[in-house]
Amino acid sequence: MQTLNKDLKERNFRKVYLLFGEEDFLKKSYKNRLREAIAGDDAMNSAYFEGKGPDVKEIMNLADTMPFFAERRLIILEDTGFFKSAAGEELVSYLPEMPDSTCMVFVESEVDKRNRLYKKVKELGYAAELERQGAAALARWAGGILAKDGKKITGRTMDLFLASVGDDMENIRMELEKLISYVGDREVVTEEDVKAICTVHVTGKIFEMVGAIVAGDRKKAMELYEDLLTLREPPMRILYLIARQFNQVLQVKELMGKGMDKSAIASRLKIQPFVAGRLMPQARAFTKEQILSYVELCVDSEEAVKSGRLQERLAVELLIANKYR
Repeated sequence: MQTLNKDLKERNFRKVYLLFGEEDFLKKSYKNRLREAIAGDDAMNSAYFEGKGPDVKEIMNLADTMPFFAERRLIILEDTGFFKSAAGEELVSYLPEMPDSTCMVFVESEVDKRNRLYKKVKELGYAAELERQGAAALARWAGGILAKDGKKITGRTMDLFLASVGDDMENIRMELEKLISYVGDREVVTEEDVKAICTVHVTGKIFEMVGAIVAGDRKKAMELYEDLLTLREPPMRILYLIARQFNQVLQVKELMGKGMDKSAIASRLKIQPFVAGRLMPQARAFTKEQILSYVELCVDSEEAVKSGRLQERLAVELLIANKYR
């Protein structure tokens, strides 16, 4: 991240960037910062492609076009799959010839570091792997957000907050917004504030929901879902958190099968030890096939919403009821 921050500060941009890794918040943040710094509101000299299978020739033709009354042309490509297949092979030979007036930014969920395009981007520009942040970094970041709003928090209360909301930065940001609103005019955030807003309301209920879903206790899972809706949690955020926990349980189960303990699992998955400790009992309780089945159901649910086949709330209800199959 230091390289990205340096380029943004000095406004000395490379011709190509790749943002990838597990931390979606950081990918989104740096994508937006690069867009703002390079193109701003200039729609004429910027383009955005999303999804697998974009037309490579169209991208190259656009990249060859000189910017109109501007220093640079910006092209952002998100979730193309180019770094997991040979679909973007033409770009390997094209990028060295791309005009210096064009900046290309890739934002990807998954990357194969053996991929030829990955190696070329790393050679010509910068590939930033944006991973989940450790507890100390998250505490500093969250503390900074609170400070900007004139709030103070002790180290002990911050530990409780992070233990409650987990290590996902987007989730932390949303929980901080709720916490700041709840505290109101008071300057100091207390443990009671955290317990009232964060602990039971989100992560605890999501954890219970996953257990109830796989155990087949649909009544309990639906009650927990209704509780979260009453607390004005968006259905798609609930779906995201369910999917994230299923994926974590799957990873933990695989690592437990290799004989790893809590500390080793936390280190390998770059999660906090208390998170690994909570996931391990669920990993023991469910078979790998059960967990995989629900990971796939989460993907199906998200695709159904994005394609317009289902409304957000109904998609989560069907996931809980397991009525897709």
